[in-house]
Amino acid sequence: MKRVFFSVLVCIIGVGLVCNFAFAKADPLEKWKPKFDPSGAKYKCIVSNVSHPLLDGFAGFAMRDLLWERTGGKLYLDFKPFSMLGGEVEVLNQLQMGAIQGMAVSSIAATNLGPRFGLVNLPFLVNSFDKLEKFIQSGKLFDHFMMAMDHQGIMGINITTYGNYGWASKVPIRNIEELRKVKIRIGEAAVNKLSYEAWGLKPVVMPWPDVPVALKQGVIDGLDHTLIVCNITKKFEQCKYFTQINYAQGLFIWIFNKAWFNKLPKDIQTIFVDTVNEVCTNSRPKGKALEEAQIANAMENGVTFLHMSADEMGKLRKLSDKVHQKFADEINNLTKNDKYSPKDYLKEVQEYMGYKP
Repeated sequence: MKRVFFSVLVCIIGVGLVCNFAFAKADPLEKWKPKFDPSGAKYKCIVSNVSHPLLDGFAGFAMRDLLWERTGGKLYLDFKPFSMLGGEVEVLNQLQMGAIQGMAVSSIAATNLGPRFGLVNLPFLVNSFDKLEKFIQSGKLFDHFMMAMDHQGIMGINITTYGNYGWASKVPIRNIEELRKVKIRIGEAAVNKLSYEAWGLKPVVMPWPDVPVALKQGVIDGLDHTLIVCNITKKFEQCKYFTQINYAQGLFIWIFNKAWFNKLPKDIQTIFVDTVNEVCTNSRPKGKALEEAQIANAMENGVTFLHMSADEMGKLRKLSDKVHQKFADEINNLTKNDKYSPKDYLKEVQEYMGYKP
């Protein structure tokens, strides 16, 4: 009888430990919980993000805390990273319908509701930390860019960065021919598809949450992403090579439901926009420092960094110009809400950025 009791007790304890472990795993935000009680907030803003909060320089949580302080506890920004609310395309629909109020959307997925946002994905246009800052300081050009979803009932405020794009792979990629032999994953976006089409590839288009299993099962043997993301999300456990081509910046565009925003009191609106802008501006330099730290960490853990020759990069840039041409109409398209009406917006940005194919 004692043995039976002991066995049952062990089982109960075991189940309890499993449940506690499962509960702990189910709450990845435990260490980022607010140090205040948000239950009394008059206004609530649920903001989704697909990635680890480190990628935005903890901007989401910084916004949450500053907005709580500056509004005197009237507004609570409930930041939900780690794809807690689903994939980006799905969450964009939730945002447009008003089911959530905000999103730090990747520039990759943003083109689904705002094709003009595809501007920053065009190869070799806004492809460095310095170029990104130059574009953000461009005045009417950047303001026009941030209006990309305005006609969809979604306002854009500012941008944070998570580094430069390249290729993480199981085999070395040192030239275009080697690239064409790799089953490489890209995000669900028109500009990315056009880029790989121009480079002579048929990539595997796949939602980000499906990537880990696909890598392990050999469905893909490489991915198009930033080094920061690949290292933090442990993609280098399968991919031991990273080719640095820096053809674009990985960006989060901070967007919000206009109908929700317009219902806020004017003073809260001002605080909201000013705070989001301030946090994004302070966050972007952290992206550069984070990339440098992640490169050092990846090297220590056996990742081999590769670069294409100047000749190969020249070929890639030349092929990439087709993407600019093919997506120009989408970027130049004007909507009823636009305040600036350039004849050729893409050309203006190319000239301002000093773009040369």
